[in-house]
Amino acid sequence: MSGNQVSRRRAITLAGAGVAGVAGVAVGAGALARGGGDRAAADQGAAAGAVPFHGEHQAGITTPAQDRLHFVAFDVVTKDRARLVDLLQEWTAAAARMTAGRDAGVLGAVGGVPEAPPDDTGEALGLPPSQLTLTIGFGPTLFRDAQGKDRFGLAGRRPAALADLPHFAGDALRPELSGGDLCVQACANDPQVAVHAIRNLARIGMGVVSVRWSQLGFGRTSSTSRGQATPRNLFGFKDGTANLKAEDAGLLREQLWAQPGDGPDWMTGGSYLVTRKIRMLVETWDRSSLVEQEQIVGRTKGSGAPLGRGDEFDEPDLAAKGDDGQPLIAETAHVRLAHPSQHDGARLLRRGYNFVDGSDGLGRLDAGLFFIAYQRDPRKQFVPIQTRLARNDAMNEYLRHVSSGIFACPPGVRDGGDHWGRSLFG
Repeated sequence: MSGNQVSRRRAITLAGAGVAGVAGVAVGAGALARGGGDRAAADQGAAAGAVPFHGEHQAGITTPAQDRLHFVAFDVVTKDRARLVDLLQEWTAAAARMTAGRDAGVLGAVGGVPEAPPDDTGEALGLPPSQLTLTIGFGPTLFRDAQGKDRFGLAGRRPAALADLPHFAGDALRPELSGGDLCVQACANDPQVAVHAIRNLARIGMGVVSVRWSQLGFGRTSSTSRGQATPRNLFGFKDGTANLKAEDAGLLREQLWAQPGDGPDWMTGGSYLVTRKIRMLVETWDRSSLVEQEQIVGRTKGSGAPLGRGDEFDEPDLAAKGDDGQPLIAETAHVRLAHPSQHDGARLLRRGYNFVDGSDGLGRLDAGLFFIAYQRDPRKQFVPIQTRLARNDAMNEYLRHVSSGIFACPPGVRDGGDHWGRSLFG
């Protein structure tokens, strides 16, 4: 039996779980009629299903945020432009297969010649697609490397919005955990599915790219759809209440997607990605009183409501005063400093994840937030927001920014004849 015949999607079908299509609709309708247990089963089926790979925009941006992340940044090690383009074509084909629940290669993990290495590593055999999405981005050094060399004839096609991020107050960045020529964000509801996808892209890319750094994440820290509950970060607070949502079509055009005339045509319909690995000093935070924590954040810990309000989604009253005549939401509170009203209406679509990377060797957890934010122009959105936060946010006492990256994520792959980077390299 060939690899595509023993696909993960096929395994689930044989198990009777079902995925998208008429069967999925029937399961959902039946669940509503039969009650809570069947609704839960329907939710599990949706979480195991497939997200379409082709479309106007790349999946993994406005897609309802999945539970797990494997993010990787690559350095391009070849000097041959044609080899890089060939790799992007191979990656696209593999990504389309894996997001549909199939093996990375045509032959698969067990369908090839026994004497040859398989074209899939096999650790996802029998697993469903788990809503896997793969999102690619191009870093500044792909256009001109650290020595200023235009390796692939792309320097003239670099968007102005893909500007190197400035140094922010308090940055403690590690160069080996920052930057990259290319990045791929793998999100899924099963960590093994996400890791399998990145592992196979790295395998396919051997000799053309090498892994610069990567990050595993769990427990999404933002909602990207109104159908999702707001999650909590490792400080125990609801995070991303005011995030852009997939349903905000007008705001997405204004704040998320590059528009005609913004820059080079190849980025129209794309978005700019900023990543920041932020270590959270959880042991210090855990010794702070509840009232101090709430004052630092500007929200109540239980409900997530802004201070002085009753509901999580109430708009913060930044003019409200306490009994002492001081602002109810402190001038240094995170909610105030990050609010769009403080930045000419600038907003971000965040889809970050918690991480715990063991310990730091000093008896403390190496834990925190892997911040991910998409936007139309970082110069007008992330940079001014982070500049103000870095200078004034009371939360900075408990945070250390150790990694940073910026990438241009092109529009989606339209169909089977398209591939990642076609419009850039064309």
